[in-house]
Amino acid sequence: MNSDAFDELDRQLVQALQLDGRAPFSRIADVLGVSDQTVARRYTRLRTTGTIRVLGLTDPAALGEVVWLLRVQCTPDAAVSVAEAMARRSDTSWVSLMSGGTEISGITRAASGEDSDALLLRKLPSTPRVVGVTAHCVLHEYFGGPQGLVSKSGTLTPRQIERLVVPVVQRPPDGRARLDDGDRQLLAVLARDGRAGLAELAAATGWSQSTVRRRLAELRADGTLYFDVDYHHRMFGHGSTAVLWLSVLPAHLAAAGEAVAEHPEAAFVCATTGPHNLLAVVVCRDVQHLYEYLTTRVAALPGVRGMETSPTIRRVKGAGPLPPSPRGPARRVP
Repeated sequence: MNSDAFDELDRQLVQALQLDGRAPFSRIADVLGVSDQTVARRYTRLRTTGTIRVLGLTDPAALGEVVWLLRVQCTPDAAVSVAEAMARRSDTSWVSLMSGGTEISGITRAASGEDSDALLLRKLPSTPRVVGVTAHCVLHEYFGGPQGLVSKSGTLTPRQIERLVVPVVQRPPDGRARLDDGDRQLLAVLARDGRAGLAELAAATGWSQSTVRRRLAELRADGTLYFDVDYHHRMFGHGSTAVLWLSVLPAHLAAAGEAVAEHPEAAFVCATTGPHNLLAVVVCRDVQHLYEYLTTRVAALPGVRGMETSPTIRRVKGAGPLPPSPRGPARRVP
């Protein structure tokens, strides 16, 4: 599937949903200058064909969770089965097979540093044909989460963005959200379908629809809940994805991370532990575009002492805790 299969309205709809995954079709239609029925038809077509999914996700920082970047080395015959097993876990996301077919990359979240050993120390190292595991703790995120790559596409005008964006008001003083069982049921449904109706959410939580509406607003306002769009990367002409592991002098780390976050190719950028202390997931049109990017903007970054580039050959799982359905879209990067 190539970008010619989609038009500008499809791409505008994706960016609109990235800004507000639960925006009524009437408001999106008004911003895009089309009818409600047109937006509803486009969304239904893209969703039923597995081209896009709207997901309601939680911010790890708001929940006090620790995020780890995993690199798992396997024997060649085991990589696919290990990656698929990782993808089935609710504590993983963005599971990919990397170049060479013997390395898997992924992200896992733990409620605390003490809980991180479940996957990192007990599960993966004891898996047959796993020959090595390295884990890097995410120290700071420069770009990612609710800031999807589509926000850099220029598909919507600044005025359209202003009419759709949902502001984050303020987190609790200690920086952590407090969730009860009803909240967890609510978030579990939204992780499957970010646009689930109020009736479905009320049935899952046992709350009234007015309580659901109020709690949704509270969780979004303090940044605990955000919405992401998992879309077919070819919609925007993206054909080559790679993970860059950069080794940056500590004095230049913040400046380099902030600079990469501004690059239109950068979908996810964070500071990590380990000898490669800056990670970036980049998405390019093709291999030639990737080469040009590496030899121009990346080459100009301050304080970079070394770099490792790992092209992605297959996305096994994208955003969120749930594994992809068999008809799910080709996964975009974080």
